[in-house]
Amino acid sequence: MDMHTVVVGTSGTTAEDVVAVARHGARIELSTAAVDALAASRLIVDALAAKPEPVYGVSTGFGALASRHISPELRAQLQRNIVRSHAAGMGPRVEREVVRALMFLRLKTVASGHTGVRPEVAQTMADVLNAGITPVVHEYGSLGCSGDLAPLSHCALTLMGEGEAEGPDGTVRPAGELLAAHGIAPVELREKEGLALLNGTDGMLGMLVMALADLRNLYTSADITAALSLEALLGTDKVLAPELHAIRPHPGQGVSADNMLRVLAGSGLTGHHQDDAPRVQDAYSVRCAPQVNGAGRDTLDYAAVVAGRELASSVDNPVVLPDGRVESNGNFHGAPVAYVLDFLAIVAADLGSICERRTDRLLDKNRSHGLPPFLAHDAGVDSGLMIAQYTQAALVSEMKRLAVPASADSIPSSAMQEDHVSMGWSAARKLRTAVDNLARIVAVELYAATRAVEIRAAQGLTPAPASQAAVAALRAAGAQGPGPDRFLAPDLAAADTFVREGRLVAAVEPVTGPLA
Repeated sequence: MDMHTVVVGTSGTTAEDVVAVARHGARIELSTAAVDALAASRLIVDALAAKPEPVYGVSTGFGALASRHISPELRAQLQRNIVRSHAAGMGPRVEREVVRALMFLRLKTVASGHTGVRPEVAQTMADVLNAGITPVVHEYGSLGCSGDLAPLSHCALTLMGEGEAEGPDGTVRPAGELLAAHGIAPVELREKEGLALLNGTDGMLGMLVMALADLRNLYTSADITAALSLEALLGTDKVLAPELHAIRPHPGQGVSADNMLRVLAGSGLTGHHQDDAPRVQDAYSVRCAPQVNGAGRDTLDYAAVVAGRELASSVDNPVVLPDGRVESNGNFHGAPVAYVLDFLAIVAADLGSICERRTDRLLDKNRSHGLPPFLAHDAGVDSGLMIAQYTQAALVSEMKRLAVPASADSIPSSAMQEDHVSMGWSAARKLRTAVDNLARIVAVELYAATRAVEIRAAQGLTPAPASQAAVAALRAAGAQGPGPDRFLAPDLAAADTFVREGRLVAAVEPVTGPLA
């Protein structure tokens, strides 16, 4: 567990905080301001609970059952029941980092003071996270409206000491046993608290935040692999000139072109495109890399704006307002998050597609301008990277299917009370798969491009210093260079890890300076 501490206040939670808690085990503390805000909003809820008039979420049922007034002696049972009944997920377990992000973001909203939850419930949420206890959450159960109901319910169930959770040692045990082992008392939910623990877009937001972190690395990595492919294909770097991109001023396009230009600085391979056969222009997959990569970067920036707004939000229904009102609302609808999750799946698929096209060009002797067929050592005896490209193509095809928007779908629920839903959780789940696949696709291009660059070096041409640094680091990571055929899967796995962990970017930046 990382000893870094994230302080949760009434506002100000950042994407970096989410990643620190979800992935790196950062500890959590509640600020004094958050505790005070929790206590103040709870006083409002307690006052409303004492009145005879029904208040949604405080003294009524939920959803299509909201018309029933619940008597005081049944309200604790009501809050327990909503958690138990809504913890109805099915399918495989969701990843630990997703569940930690989900819990942390719910705690962030609870701490805002707009939910009416008592300070001791918020502290228990922090204690569970700090103990490394991770509720068992399942793949299916959220429609992305009224929040990520089933996933959050499984988390709330753990706070009650019920259901199953994973301990810090990775063993799944009854949640009550895990809480007892760490000296944590289960919570006894009171008015509104069960509902407040369930009614948020926290799962889809957590997955969005982590996808953005991963995609930033992959887009920079793809700029590097595009530059390596351009170099290996003896392409021209003139198309990367800043004055060309200034006249079509999409910010991401200029950033990608600059990254590529810096990787190619000092190359002895670029500009040789007329040596073997006249070539007026490079292919689109080479020449238009900044335009495609850059458009994706701009989409990431928009998605980050949406994520930032969500991080600044208090998503619950009803909410406690500063003037003492408790008002019902529709802020739990996941549409804003669902849309950008789908946008990211689309641009990730297109980035994977253009990477694969460059890989295919590197392997085709009719289009590679002097490279051996399939970059093989002895073509015919050796198959080289022929099937590596098959694997990459299969991943690209899967990416295209994953790019079909989930948010364009809706299915009515709760006896037609909840008749339009966002499917944001589904959009987030398929984006996670898309991000994983994109890392593999970029890794295959990297593996092919570095082999091709080494072959060019053996032909007497001098690669760019940054390219040489990338090749050396990848070889040191266990992905071998040109030579006779060998068991290829371990090399590709090493390249995948190398890209995924940001080591490609780290390898070239000492030469290029920081890349965006």
